[in-house]
Amino acid sequence: MPELTEWNSFYVIVGSSAGALIGLQFVVMTLIVNLAARAPEAGAAFATPSVVHFGVVLMLSATASAPWHSATPVATIWGLVGLIGIVYVAIVTRRMSAQDVYRPVLEDWLFHSVLPFTAYVMLAASAVIGMSRVRPALFVISAATLVLLFVGIHNAWDAVTYHIFSVGAKEPKSEGSSETSDNVSQPKSKV
Repeated sequence: MPELTEWNSFYVIVGSSAGALIGLQFVVMTLIVNLAARAPEAGAAFATPSVVHFGVVLMLSATASAPWHSATPVATIWGLVGLIGIVYVAIVTRRMSAQDVYRPVLEDWLFHSVLPFTAYVMLAASAVIGMSRVRPALFVISAATLVLLFVGIHNAWDAVTYHIFSVGAKEPKSEGSSETSDNVSQPKSKV
């Protein structure tokens, strides 16, 4: 399919970026492990989705770079990824609501629920468009891929800066004292 060949450089760049960011996410999580409050429910709501979105970007880039002979198989993959992503965002949204370690603000809802949901809807819609009009579908896929990449970057950065400037900046409880400072009375964690 010559249409996909024209997008090869785009997907090499985006896919390589996503792969590198997945690795970097693991390195950063290892480095800040001592700062993180042990809260698996918060990690499932705030940290894991970034790796999932980077993984989806990597997979979409690999799929778009494969030598397809027709639009049907690749459009089917886009649609399946979109539908699975919609379900996953619903699960993440439920996890965000259920965890009690961190109270999400508007920015969190936007970057963890609204934008990823929009990107996955775009992927699902592109499957329908791609069956008959491949060129417009490729633009929709590229936009959805970039949204997921930037959402993952934002969320990873947000989590790291939260740990460095909020959790890591808290003063430790003084020895022999049963009271804590106002800064450490309720540790909160996005990871």
